[in-house]
Amino acid sequence: MDAPHPNHSNHATDASVYRILDANLNRAREALRTIEDFARFIRNDAIAAAQCKQARHRLTRFATKFERELLQQRDTVGDVGTTITTAEETERLSTDAVAKAALGRLTEALRCIEEYGKIVSPTDAADVEQIRYGCYTLGQRLFERYELLQRIRTARLHVLLTASLCRDDWQQTAIATLRGGADVIQLREMDLSDDALLERAGWLREQTREHDALLIINDRADIAKLADADGVHLGQDDLPPTAARQIVGPLKLIGVSTHSVSETTNLRAQAADYLGVGTMFASATKPDVGVGGPTLLAEVADAVADLPLVGIGGVCGQNAEQVVSVAPARTAVAVSQAILGAEDVESATRAIVDAITSARAVVQG
Repeated sequence: MDAPHPNHSNHATDASVYRILDANLNRAREALRTIEDFARFIRNDAIAAAQCKQARHRLTRFATKFERELLQQRDTVGDVGTTITTAEETERLSTDAVAKAALGRLTEALRCIEEYGKIVSPTDAADVEQIRYGCYTLGQRLFERYELLQRIRTARLHVLLTASLCRDDWQQTAIATLRGGADVIQLREMDLSDDALLERAGWLREQTREHDALLIINDRADIAKLADADGVHLGQDDLPPTAARQIVGPLKLIGVSTHSVSETTNLRAQAADYLGVGTMFASATKPDVGVGGPTLLAEVADAVADLPLVGIGGVCGQNAEQVVSVAPARTAVAVSQAILGAEDVESATRAIVDAITSARAVVQG
């Protein structure tokens, strides 16, 4: 515990400070429990739930240091604020609303603990400041990241964009795919300089946002971070997902390629937000990769209970339905040559999107 602050105030003020700290420590821990249950039971997010639990324990350590003072000054009956309420406090329309309200209470309470805590223990107040910053990230994870996860799960078509495979100008091709309904553009360029790759990623970021699509960068976590892409896609020989996560941050998507069921059990797959599974059919872009077909996708779907899957390799309008029907609720397809080399890119894109939509409708209901 810190020594008394040099500007330590009188006893009456100290009593008020401990009342404030007690009320806000209780408020913050109650809010954290509410958010933890939301993360655990609504979002099924073990990481977020663990963060809540850790924050609660850190606040409990703070409270334990001043347990005697906090209990002595607790006066629930005499608290004039217990009868003050607003209409908004009595209404919650959804579980999201419950969690968002709890997050608001949490950060407000932590700020109060931080500021008034400086009077009794600057060191502990500094720790509460770090807890508060972590809770801002927690809120982003539970809502912004969740939105990304939902979008990648419901995506139908990933277009793998490589300029050399485009029949026409790559920018016109990219726009045509977006107009045709592509949900995800994955920038796949192996031979560009870093400057050129970043410039291309930045242009695609603007276009994908305009068309409400996701942007994924192949292999390069650093470019994904700098371009504010929605995520990075990694092969089995690329940067480990845990290292990529340190670069792109806690909110972005990480996809991992897998070519066998055994690869779904390794640490790379376990750290992924979605899996690219292939090869589905003979592919002109990767002729040396063995073809696993929809059977491989079915095996992977059984091996990983809930991850979104993307069938890749030789997919076109004629066979997309075979891929999606394996696990329609969470399967998309990734297409390169069948779209990039089409005479009418927008129509080719729309045809595959429509085929996937139809396949999901038939299988699901």
